[in-house]
Amino acid sequence: MKRSRRYQGVATLAPPETVYGIDEAIEKLKAGATAKFDETAELAMSLGIRPSQVVVRGTVNLPHGTGKTVRVLAFAKGESVSEAEQAGADYVGGEDLAKQIQDGWFEFDKVVATPDMMPVVGKLGKVLGPRGLMPSPKTGTVTKDVGQVIGELKRGMIEFRTDRYGVVHSVFGKTSFEQNALKENLIAVIESIAERKPEEGLKGRYVKKLSISSTMGPGIVLDSAEVQSIVDAVG
Repeated sequence: MKRSRRYQGVATLAPPETVYGIDEAIEKLKAGATAKFDETAELAMSLGIRPSQVVVRGTVNLPHGTGKTVRVLAFAKGESVSEAEQAGADYVGGEDLAKQIQDGWFEFDKVVATPDMMPVVGKLGKVLGPRGLMPSPKTGTVTKDVGQVIGELKRGMIEFRTDRYGVVHSVFGKTSFEQNALKENLIAVIESIAERKPEEGLKGRYVKKLSISSTMGPGIVLDSAEVQSIVDAVG
C-alpha cells in the first residue's frame, strides 16, 4: 500500500517492532496527529478468546468524554417521553421514528429504548444491527431508566464488542485532549474490558495485544506487561 509523505513521516515516530509504556505511547499519538482536523484516539485490543464461542461486549463511561457531540434517539412512551426529553435526547418517539428509519433516516449516533418499546424496535434489527445501533439489555441501552442512560451517553458512555477475530475496536477521546485525560480514558476502557473476562471460551492470556492510533496515524503497540498490570488489578 502506498502511503502519503505525511503518514511515512509520522510512522517513524513509532516503529512497529517497538513497544511503549502508556505515557510514552500517548505522547507519540499526540505528536503524530498532524491532520488538518482533530483526530480521534482509537484502540485495538486483541483478546485471547475463541470468537466463535464467546463475545465480549459492554459499555464504559469515559471520564473525559469522547470529544464528540452525541445525538441520541430514544424510543419511549408515556412518562418515559418527558424523562427522555429532560435528559437531553435529540429525538423521542415510537412508530413515527421507526418509519423514518425504515425510510433511510439515520441522523443519530445512539439509540436507547424502554422495554415496552421493543416490539417496535425489534422490527428495525436488520437496519440498525449492521450499523451497531440496535439497543440491547446487555449494553444497558434497553432500560426503564432511560433518562440516566441518555445522560451517560451524552457525557461519554461508549459501547464495545469483539469482532469475529476477537478484537475490540474502540475510541477513547480526541488527540487534542490533554495527555492525562487520554490516559484516564484509555485505562477506563482497559478496565471495563478486563471486568468482562469470560469464564469459558478463553485461549491463553486474556489480553494478547493492545495498540493505539490516531485516525490518520500508525498503530502504536503498548507494553504488554503494563497493560497486564491494569488487567490484573481489576481481579
